Amino acid sequence: MLKYDIVVIGGGGAGLMAAIEASKDKNIKIAVVSKVFPTRSHTGAAQGGMNASIGVADPNDSPEKHAFDTIKGADFLADQQAVLFMCKNAPDVIYELDRMGVPFSRTNDGKIAQRPFGGASFPRTVYSADRTGHVLLHTLFEQAMSKENIDFFNEYFLLDIDIENEKIEGVELLNIKDSSILYIKTKVLILAGGGFARIYWHRSTNASGNTGDLQAIALRKGIVLKDIEFIQFHPTGLAKTGILLSEASRGEGGYLLNVKGERFMEKYSPNKMELAPRDIVSRSIELEIKSGLGVGEGTSAYVYLDLRHLGEEKINERLPQVRQLAIDFEGIDPVKAPIPIRPTAHYCMGGIDVVDFKSSETSVKGLLAIGECACVSVHGANRLGGNSLTELVVFGKYAGEYAREYAKHSDFSNKNPVIKSEAYINSLMQREGNVKLHEVRNKMGEITWFNMGIFRTENSLKDAYEELTKLLDMWNYIPVSDKSRIFNTNLIELLELRNMLELSRAVALCALNRRESRGGHWREDYKERDDENFLKHSLVQYKNGELNLSYKEVDTSIYKPEERKY
Repeated sequence: MLKYDIVVIGGGGAGLMAAIEASKDKNIKIAVVSKVFPTRSHTGAAQGGMNASIGVADPNDSPEKHAFDTIKGADFLADQQAVLFMCKNAPDVIYELDRMGVPFSRTNDGKIAQRPFGGASFPRTVYSADRTGHVLLHTLFEQAMSKENIDFFNEYFLLDIDIENEKIEGVELLNIKDSSILYIKTKVLILAGGGFARIYWHRSTNASGNTGDLQAIALRKGIVLKDIEFIQFHPTGLAKTGILLSEASRGEGGYLLNVKGERFMEKYSPNKMELAPRDIVSRSIELEIKSGLGVGEGTSAYVYLDLRHLGEEKINERLPQVRQLAIDFEGIDPVKAPIPIRPTAHYCMGGIDVVDFKSSETSVKGLLAIGECACVSVHGANRLGGNSLTELVVFGKYAGEYAREYAKHSDFSNKNPVIKSEAYINSLMQREGNVKLHEVRNKMGEITWFNMGIFRTENSLKDAYEELTKLLDMWNYIPVSDKSRIFNTNLIELLELRNMLELSRAVALCALNRRESRGGHWREDYKERDDENFLKHSLVQYKNGELNLSYKEVDTSIYKPEERKY
């Protein structure tokens, strides 16, 4: 058993930012636990940039205008004081990152450059070409590595959270290298493990490890998950693979074209066109395909992203990764031809319920949640592009500050922990059965995409819930065919699959009971937003072994809900 004042689960942008801030007190010992090497975290896949009203591109921009755009983009389901907190603190955090060494793209006079992004009334997205997440992640990792009071536990998998009397006690971890169990006692636990959009197994921008482990464990511990029915489908995933092509490609002036070569977004969003919020653009693409104006048919249909008019020089300067991804995975050079694209599962607006946005604390004392695995809520029903990295660094910083002060004035528990995970892992290794893991996972991917994807109905969601319940039962009969203890990826995939199945089922339940269309949640049978009945957060948790659904009010204290037009 080890002891650390603060344990951070997740080595991506949010977790590293929190650890760096907490490390400012040299007497505080911090452990950063990651199931992958930290620079392989999914923050590195974020391409386009992060939003902050620094006023370089337009001095008329302000945190209040950033907040309104965010709240409107969220279809008024975001908690408004939390949004304003993020937007007011974003500029200072950007300049702090600049001092750390994040190589932001610059204007000709040396200032941090900004570009337009979807749903924004000003160009406020700061960026580093189209590799913003990559350079942010590497800079934060370098900073964290330089701190003597931060230790890294790389390639460790969270198995359980030890909670006693609504207070955090410690964590049980699986060492992926040799399947041994490690218990770390702690005063503060920060959950920063990313999203779960990989439940859409066949078509997602997410890395294969984005399986919602922390959300699923929190759910099993009786902790509330909030607004998890709201999944963002990014408009521009590569047609064959679902790999992300940055919104920067549209921010820099790219066009979306149908089979006739028409810019079809004029029909759906005449003012913002390609830079409407993501939920609107994704639905528009799918409607275009449904009406026969896509290229091809069925699941292989697509529309085009056209960058040719930007010219080779601008594409190489601003969109080098977009060009390389198109060449590598579609065999198309965007300088010479339009790129086949279709929406792809990208981001989870919901997550572990945060009850205090300034500290990021949950309902459990000493348990904090930040980044995509949390729901503050600053994204509501639809996240604006560029706000995810902003959320990571702002709430990561303030969670680290709170954790540092909390740990300083707290003591470790005197209780000897009862470690249950060793017996659990042994039982999985010895399990017999004839159900194949990949078949269950593939079936899950089909159910999530076709029944609870961009378009949803009462029947499709009921079927999804029932089928996912069956798959969850089948999970109990999947054996671990690899009996080795060294880097047993078969075991890890089995654990991840359970987490994805439990989350998928909870998403289906929340989506089934939200009988309206709002943001990323679109019901074919309830096509209007219903503020009277559903201007509220969905809360789901386990009670007595059953999923229980309840609701709570949204903070609308600054801007009253209005019709969302672009």
